[in-house]
Amino acid sequence: MASLETAAEHERILREIESTDTNCIGPTLRSVYDGQEHGLFMEKLDARIRNHDREIEKMCNHHFQGFVDSITELLKVRGEAQKLKSQVTETNGHLQENGKELTTSMEELRQCRVQQRNIATTIDKLTHCLPVLEMYSRLQEQMRAKRYYPALRTLEQLEQTCLPKAGQYRFCSIMAENIPKLRIQIRDTAMSQLKDFLESIRKHSDKIGQTAMKQAQLQRSLDSSVSPQPRVLLGRHGRKAAPAAIRAGMGVNPLSEQDTGILDVEDEEEEDEVPGAQDLVDFSPVYRCLHIYTVLGLRDVFENYYRKQRRKQARLVLQPHSNMHETLEGYRRYFNQIVGFFVVEDHVLHTTQGLVNRAYVEELWELALSKIVAALRTHSSYCDDPDLVLDLKNLIVLFADTLQGYGFPVSQLFDMLLEMREQYGEILLKRWNVTFRQVIDQDNYSPIPVSTEEEYRQYTSQCPFQDPELEKLPFPKKLPFSEFVPKVYCQLKEFIYACLKYSEDLHLSSTEVDDMIRKSTNLLLTRTLSHCLQYAIKKKNVGLAELVQVIINTTHLEQSCHFLEEFISNITNVPPDTVNATKLYGTSTFKDARHAAEAEIYTSLNAKIDQFLQLADYDWMAAVPGGENLAASDYLIDLIAFLKSTFSVFTNLPGKVAQTACMSSCKHISTSLMQLLLDPEVRQISMGALHQLDTDVKECESFARAGPVAGFQGDTLLLAFSDLRQLLDLFTQWDWSTYLADYGKPTCKYLRVNPHTALALLEKMKETSRKNNVFAQFRKTDRDRQKLIDTIIKQLRNLIVQHHT
Repeated sequence: MASLETAAEHERILREIESTDTNCIGPTLRSVYDGQEHGLFMEKLDARIRNHDREIEKMCNHHFQGFVDSITELLKVRGEAQKLKSQVTETNGHLQENGKELTTSMEELRQCRVQQRNIATTIDKLTHCLPVLEMYSRLQEQMRAKRYYPALRTLEQLEQTCLPKAGQYRFCSIMAENIPKLRIQIRDTAMSQLKDFLESIRKHSDKIGQTAMKQAQLQRSLDSSVSPQPRVLLGRHGRKAAPAAIRAGMGVNPLSEQDTGILDVEDEEEEDEVPGAQDLVDFSPVYRCLHIYTVLGLRDVFENYYRKQRRKQARLVLQPHSNMHETLEGYRRYFNQIVGFFVVEDHVLHTTQGLVNRAYVEELWELALSKIVAALRTHSSYCDDPDLVLDLKNLIVLFADTLQGYGFPVSQLFDMLLEMREQYGEILLKRWNVTFRQVIDQDNYSPIPVSTEEEYRQYTSQCPFQDPELEKLPFPKKLPFSEFVPKVYCQLKEFIYACLKYSEDLHLSSTEVDDMIRKSTNLLLTRTLSHCLQYAIKKKNVGLAELVQVIINTTHLEQSCHFLEEFISNITNVPPDTVNATKLYGTSTFKDARHAAEAEIYTSLNAKIDQFLQLADYDWMAAVPGGENLAASDYLIDLIAFLKSTFSVFTNLPGKVAQTACMSSCKHISTSLMQLLLDPEVRQISMGALHQLDTDVKECESFARAGPVAGFQGDTLLLAFSDLRQLLDLFTQWDWSTYLADYGKPTCKYLRVNPHTALALLEKMKETSRKNNVFAQFRKTDRDRQKLIDTIIKQLRNLIVQHHT
């Protein structure tokens, strides 16, 4: 069984050896030697080899005859091959000999074709190189001519189109190396021109703004001449279109080569037509630099630089000079520079695409507006000349209208003008205060004499005055008021005109203008003129005649107030009866001044009366006079004479001023005489002194009874002396029984005698009786009289106590 398996294995190995590549029989042989039967395998291998050898021998014997035949035929062919070789060699020799000329011609043809190919290649290369050289030459010419934007375009075309086609040549490499340098040179040169342009417009912004404002003023004049049409603001849409040549000069074309920045237009200014503000400026450096930086891919850098520099210039322009407020020219230069700045920015905004945008310009304008308003508020506060303030207001209006024409909002400027209106009003009030005081100081406080009809009409035309009775009188005659009235009325109208001038061009309605004028006029009346009238009334050395004339003057001015209201309504076209219309306070102002003058008259009269009373020199210890009649004191006679002459002047006073002054004077005299009696320094009074005082009072009563001033009914004026009269009658008639019995009754004869007053005077008489023996002629009854006085004093004291409880 084992031998069968071994034999099968050896058979398998032999088949594997026969069918496998020699290089792969190693593992097979290893398996033979790994076993124990390799000897037996070798025997089988030898048997197999002998078997294959017998098969090979059989095959060779089968094919040997065919091989011999083939060799024989091959030997026959060798001889024929030798003949053919010799013939081929001979033919080749002949052919070589005959082809030498052809070979020479072919070589010459080949050389000619190479030359042709080289020439064509050269022409092709030159075709690509010549445009490079020509373009580079053009670039050099453009650089020399400072035509930088075309040069940059040429440079771009050279780099992107021509040089790549030209190939790798040394000159192309040199050109390629120079291109960045040329770009930097163009960029730096364009920036230098831009800096020159910015410096130029900074220096000439005053001239640019002046021209723009002059153009705006001219447009306003043209608009005002066509009154039915609304005024058109000057600006981008209101300016007359400039001719094409001027537009070209302005640098609208970015390829413009004019780099002057500010054009010379002096010859144009000599003509009647004012040149456009932007016709003065050549913007080509801006456009050129913008396009150059755009081509270089640096547009953002350029925009940021331009805006930064313009912001710096804006801050410089908006910084006013410290002495700007001194003259109008200082304000004008300030406004011209600002207008010039924003005219340039407006033009750049509308002629470039995105160099500046609306938001940037509006931001600049907001900054400028706040600084302008602050500067004007500060500097205008130093001004105390109304004419300068008015000129400044007109300049601000022109400034605002000019910029509004370019689309800038200017409402804050008009709001500030309304604020300045208050300041202007205060300055006007100060000026008119000085004017009114001059009128007061120069007035002669006398009625105006007129000799002719022309003079009369002249005065009545200056202020409203109608008096039919006076017009009937022949010339010469006198107007009741002094020069003060027409002068003050004219000054009031001048003040109203001054207020109206400020209100012009502020875009206010007629009602607002009317209200503004009326409020300002009220301030003038209630504050300035009122204080001046008080000054006229209270100033030193003003006499009664002057005070009387002041009352007459204020009365006529009071009557003219409604004419003043009509005057305001006429110039503002607002009816005086409009709802919510402000009323003038002139009537109350003049009424208050008149009352103050009346009070001053009363005070002055009393002061004058006091001066006369200071001359009173009563002998308080005088004896009782005999049968002769006593005469009134000299000082009193002089006082009454003064009052008579004074009251004669009061005939022209309105109302009851004269009656009040007369009553006040009489009361003051009565009160002063009463105070003389009750003066604590006068400790003793004799009956003789009382008789002298009684005589003086009778003189006063005689004056009152004579009616120094018309208008009193009956003995009304005598009531001023009734207190003193009843007191003197009580003592001179010694009617104590009646006084004590009827005291407190409405029908009492001595109703106005106060028990305190009677007690004080009686005690002074008691002291006189005790020390000086006043009643010496009644020596037998002295003691009884003294007791009677003591009894009366005691009864008076009891009466006072009872009245008090």
